[in-house]
Amino acid sequence: MWETIAEEAAAESPLWASCLLAGHERQPVAVFSPLAPERHRLGLETIYEGYLAHYGRPRLFAPPDPDTALLLGDYLYAHGLVRIAETGDVAAVADLAELISLCAQGRAEERDGDGPAWAATAALLGVGGLDDARDALRLDGDAGALEQAARATAGEAAVEAALAAHDRHVG
Repeated sequence: MWETIAEEAAAESPLWASCLLAGHERQPVAVFSPLAPERHRLGLETIYEGYLAHYGRPRLFAPPDPDTALLLGDYLYAHGLVRIAETGDVAAVADLAELISLCAQGRAEERDGDGPAWAATAALLGVGGLDDARDALRLDGDAGALEQAARATAGEAAVEAALAAHDRHVG
């Protein structure tokens, strides 16, 4: 998975190639993809790497400045969404677009809740049923329903591991 993300980014642009970390510096740790269906894992981790370029510490890249980080993150978002779209799962694409929007809004408002939003979206990718929980985060800053949905679907241990890994990359 990690080599695919890195190689395709490098092939897409010399700028992305110049941002790649050396192989021994990369941190190829799956964060939320273990909660998702197998067919969506590569796309999900590509999108998450884009999120990390915007808001945290990417695992595969080291953009030299904030402008490059923003562009790289946008490229990775788009490339990951294309991967998900190639599966034919329109509902999963919609879920991920909603997640990206929800996280951007939360970051702009300096509110927490991205981790549970990622976990619930990954665990229920393409299934639906998260509208009320997303609204609770968006409108009230309450991520509890998202975290509960993730834990009920993917299990306590898997969600704990994902949230801990997420905190290491954005905390």
